[in-house]
Amino acid sequence: MADNDILARLPDRLKKARRTQGLSLEAVEKLSGVSRSMVSQIERGESNPTVATLLNLTRALNVDFAGLLGEEAAEDRVEIQHEHQTPALDRAGDGCKIRILSPPQDTGRFEVYELIFAEDGKLKSKPHERGTREQLVAEEGTLEVTSGAATGVIKKGDTARYAADVPHCISAVGGPARAILMVVRF
Repeated sequence: MADNDILARLPDRLKKARRTQGLSLEAVEKLSGVSRSMVSQIERGESNPTVATLLNLTRALNVDFAGLLGEEAAEDRVEIQHEHQTPALDRAGDGCKIRILSPPQDTGRFEVYELIFAEDGKLKSKPHERGTREQLVAEEGTLEVTSGAATGVIKKGDTARYAADVPHCISAVGGPARAILMVVRF
């Protein structure tokens, strides 16, 4: 693919990404640090942005850099992340392994994790940003969820929804457990 082909597609794709999210040029400027006049020039095809500028814009617009420049549209492909490629945090001291299932660009808005607990394993969390909520779906075993002063127990197939802007804890009860955790920030 020639560089000219990429540059010819960039203005329309950038404008479409901005409009899809309902963002003004001013909003993109605040989110990306790229001046609105520069964003406007890029969208009109009057300026060729640097790689650093493009990275700032793609982060601000929550779009995939390769998809913005590549031949196929993001909606025309299926992204596969194999198990061995999935980032994980092993909190062995707490008996909890955390697999990060959501893409990096979603961090801070909507995050998805797989939690794998050893017997009596737990995941203690300090308060997240104000308005943050979590949804926990038990896949295996029994889990106790504490959010502030409230406590609940879920088993396979059950879902717990709770505030995560207070101290909260998820604990395996009576054996190993596995769950999917979704973190949503409003």
